[in-house]
Amino acid sequence: MSNKYIYLLDQWPHFKWDSDLLAKPLAETRHKQGRLLGYIEGLGFPLLDEANLVTLTTEIVKSSAIEGEIFDIAQVRSSLALRLGLDIGGVAPTSRSIEGFVEMMLDAVHHYDAPLTSKRLFGWHAALFPTGYSGLRRIIVGSWRTADSGPMQVISGTPYRRKVHFEAPCAELIPREMDIFLTWFNSTPTICPVIKAAIGHLWFITIHPFEDGNGRIARTIAEVLLARADGIQQRFYSMSAQIESERAAYYEILEKTQKGSLDITPWLSWFIGCLDRSMDRAQDTLDNVLFKAAIWKAIGNTRINDRQRKVLNRLLDGFEGFLTSSKYAKIAKCSHDTALRDIKKLLACGIVLKNDGKGRSVSYRLGSPVTIMRY
Repeated sequence: MSNKYIYLLDQWPHFKWDSDLLAKPLAETRHKQGRLLGYIEGLGFPLLDEANLVTLTTEIVKSSAIEGEIFDIAQVRSSLALRLGLDIGGVAPTSRSIEGFVEMMLDAVHHYDAPLTSKRLFGWHAALFPTGYSGLRRIIVGSWRTADSGPMQVISGTPYRRKVHFEAPCAELIPREMDIFLTWFNSTPTICPVIKAAIGHLWFITIHPFEDGNGRIARTIAEVLLARADGIQQRFYSMSAQIESERAAYYEILEKTQKGSLDITPWLSWFIGCLDRSMDRAQDTLDNVLFKAAIWKAIGNTRINDRQRKVLNRLLDGFEGFLTSSKYAKIAKCSHDTALRDIKKLLACGIVLKNDGKGRSVSYRLGSPVTIMRY
């Protein structure tokens, strides 16, 4: 292997950066962090719980999506709500993979101030891969990867035209590399916690200590350090959601950094900017939480059945496109005729509004607190 990766440099892992260059964007992001948390404190417990649930659901779904694994939002939300003791009006069946990711995330954020150990990381890894398989491939679970699994490479392209973007340290070096990393992670912080989160993410994903799941665990490690920065057990902004929306840039800056020098200023600059943008996104989430609360308050004692409640929750939780009778029937698991009767009642109450169109093109949108009439 050529001497082209940062972990092969003589001074590894002594990272350096230009503090002056980062000072202004870091101060602005930290200020935005403080304002967001201050705003959240005034919401009241029910809305705080809902915002936390939405954010954790988004974090898990989007972190998995970055790796090409698509989780059902309703299943993730249901699993989280059950563990958080929240009533969301019904429980969706979930897969073992979703349950495992939920367990890992809740352990990470609820115990953000606990030491990070190899045993804890092994538990997270085992939770991510409860069957011992990644897809159809058997992998080593709950332990560092070994030389038997071959070189750990990040690859794109077809089997005939492959491009190696990164090759991680050989398996024999992992125990020592992880001991150094964990000692640093658990040491008393001497740098800004946001900077530490960015370094922790980069450092762990560069070591790539597991056969699979390194990206998801690296982002979870960043969440632990950001929770330490916030000093709370709830999450109200999702880095993974922002990373997923900037996935190409994320992989590009990672590759450049891992093939560059130990001056990681560009990576830190990108991470801080991504965090800043994730907080702008969080404001949209909070606005949606407040809108949802206003809708249910307006509905009040209006008699709606369990099917209608289920569909309304889906509409309020980021439903894509407009509602149709066929979509309603699929969500509520009912006949088309039943769906039409339910929709007719929601229309009469102003809870949903009819869009322009006739015949099969008829669709509906969610109303507003102003349009809702109680019956």
